[in-house]
Amino acid sequence: MAVEINPFDIAKQQIDIAAKRLKIDAGLTEILKSPIRMLTVSLPVKMRDGKIKIFTGYRCQHNDLRGPMMGGIRFHPNITPDEVKALACWMTWKCAIVNVPCGGSQGGIVCNPADLNDKELEALTRRFAYSLRDFVGPEKDIPALEAFGNPKIIAYFMDTFSTLNGIPRPGTVTGKPIELSGSTGRDEASSRGCIIAIRETALALGMDLTKATVVIQGAGRDSILLGELLERIGTTIIAISDFKGGIYNPNGLSMDEVSKHRFAKSNKDKSVKGFPGSKPVTHEKLLDMKCDILIAASPDGIVTKSNAKKIKAKIVAEAVNGPITPEADEILFKEKIFVIPDILANAGGVIVSYFEWAQNMEGFSWPEDEVNRKLEKQMVSAFKAVYEVQKQHKVDMRTAAYMLAIDRVAKVFELRGLWP
Repeated sequence: MAVEINPFDIAKQQIDIAAKRLKIDAGLTEILKSPIRMLTVSLPVKMRDGKIKIFTGYRCQHNDLRGPMMGGIRFHPNITPDEVKALACWMTWKCAIVNVPCGGSQGGIVCNPADLNDKELEALTRRFAYSLRDFVGPEKDIPALEAFGNPKIIAYFMDTFSTLNGIPRPGTVTGKPIELSGSTGRDEASSRGCIIAIRETALALGMDLTKATVVIQGAGRDSILLGELLERIGTTIIAISDFKGGIYNPNGLSMDEVSKHRFAKSNKDKSVKGFPGSKPVTHEKLLDMKCDILIAASPDGIVTKSNAKKIKAKIVAEAVNGPITPEADEILFKEKIFVIPDILANAGGVIVSYFEWAQNMEGFSWPEDEVNRKLEKQMVSAFKAVYEVQKQHKVDMRTAAYMLAIDRVAKVFELRGLWP
């Protein structure tokens, strides 16, 4: 079970660990931990019954030392200010690791989008864009569509901002539909980037991926797509789970068939449970399975000090933000389990978001093969840079990633100075 944690506390703890190794000044460390601003806005919306309901929205802008900020908008009933702060902070380091000249931000609205009809969703999104009008924009802060979120949200946001400014501003947001100046390759970017990180790790460790077994903890659309991409390079997916249950087949699961089952209209549970030819397995039991690669794609804090020693995988890839606690990190490092940290493993999305913004600012579009080629180049370069720090300082990959990212941001601070 996931543990109760404060994600922003963890984000700050991770900064402290790397800053101490880098011998960064205490004052600068506090700057790097502190968001530039945290906005809280009230969002009145007229609902279908004619009554007005007040929603709460957040936008955290963490750091803009390396360029305009960039980060998603999350619509979720349990979103908290500290979660938004943590996600904005992690985005700063993702951008620095993959050499995207941007800083990190994150937004969220406390709501369940499944409870809203199209008109209510549009009104809520437009009100949010209106409330943030003075703080976002192509040169300030670029909101992005969360992975496999509703494209309507980002289209409404862009249209509202453009209307308020009197000119089309497609570079205001990323993750747009292709018809609205979106980028090819954006939908698969996060999964494709994770595959590249896994492939580079396997090369570094001498693992043959065509003989590797994979367990995926978390069966959202991104995770299943990740499984499909892994199958294409020869790995065998032996187990996958979602929050309602899991499935196991030692001979391998077809991700295409699992996807059809999981998202079939007739599947009322919208779960992988009951997939033909598989055995049931609990969400937690997957951690105990012997495999070569574990994809951690579940909610924050799923790998803790209480279960870290049960993991038998050789490689753990964090396909989502924050699935491993700092205490569990220490245990996995001692057990010589190679962790690909979230700020590296799932950085593909921010890379292609940057590509989309760059295309919008320049007024033309790139073909998908060019987007994928550029993504490949930046992910490979990022992995090699982090791995070199890891070998040089004999630390775990997360600490190495933070050391690289924080050093890059700190050097920009030193060059720019503090004003006034």
